[in-house]
Amino acid sequence: MEGIDFHHGDKKKEKKSRLVLEGRVSIKSFLLGLSVLLIPVAGASLGRLDWPPSTDYAAGAICVHVAAVNALLLLAYGGPRSPLYQVAVRACFLGVAFGCGLVLGLSRTTWTRLGWYVCSLSFFHYSEYLATAAANPRSLSADSFLLNHSAEYGLAAALSWLEFAAWRLAAPPERGGGGLWLGRLSAAAGLAMALGGDGVRKAAMLTAGSNFNHVVQSERARGHVLVTRGVYAYARHPAYAGWLQWSVGTQLLLGNPVCALGYTVAGWRYFRRRVEEEELALVRFFGEEYAEYKRRVPTGLPFISGVRVG
Repeated sequence: MEGIDFHHGDKKKEKKSRLVLEGRVSIKSFLLGLSVLLIPVAGASLGRLDWPPSTDYAAGAICVHVAAVNALLLLAYGGPRSPLYQVAVRACFLGVAFGCGLVLGLSRTTWTRLGWYVCSLSFFHYSEYLATAAANPRSLSADSFLLNHSAEYGLAAALSWLEFAAWRLAAPPERGGGGLWLGRLSAAAGLAMALGGDGVRKAAMLTAGSNFNHVVQSERARGHVLVTRGVYAYARHPAYAGWLQWSVGTQLLLGNPVCALGYTVAGWRYFRRRVEEEELALVRFFGEEYAEYKRRVPTGLPFISGVRVG
């Protein structure tokens, strides 16, 4: 029995080490993708680039950069089927997106808000993985990036891009169109909302630690405790509240009034169902302890009270 126990302990330690390695690989790969920022620096030193980058130079250089970096990742992590490569290529892609968004966001054009949106979107998905690696490495997988969250999520993102393009065509800001929605005020408010919401969500993930999971659990795991400290002392579902705030903020950042309203309604309906589903499980897990916590602390989501506890 002792030999089996020690062997089991070694396997658990080996798994934990592997998961920590995946987190480190993601950081290195994200930074490798972020090295796309060297392109405008190199272009300026060669006299090939003004600020912002010209489209022809930037597109070609980025394609070459992505191809070279992908080849390096394939060699480093054992081919396209390797789990480490699957993590690395996703983190690298998000690093490239963040770098390109930063270049566009800092440029003197009317497209800066799109750049900051790309930064917010790419960092949200990368930090989901990194926070999971830090808080609950046992649940870590390539799906922790949430890039394949759902078909509805992808459709909502596509609709926001279409609305942004429609506003640009119908009321280009360089001609004084767009009014409040394409003005700097909405962009600043949206960026502040997105940053704040993402910060609240990641604080919730790190505070919950191993108790956090992207999937609602139907059975209580060993060591699962009710977390009531930190941000959970002010809201029962701060991760959901932060996600809703982040998503609506991204639409204000883009200047999308229709999607801002749509994201608010759809997000509220989704999280109402999600909160009820999760709280049914929490009542089963913790009984009166959760009922008392529920009486003291709101959900953190407007007009959502959760399940009734008799």
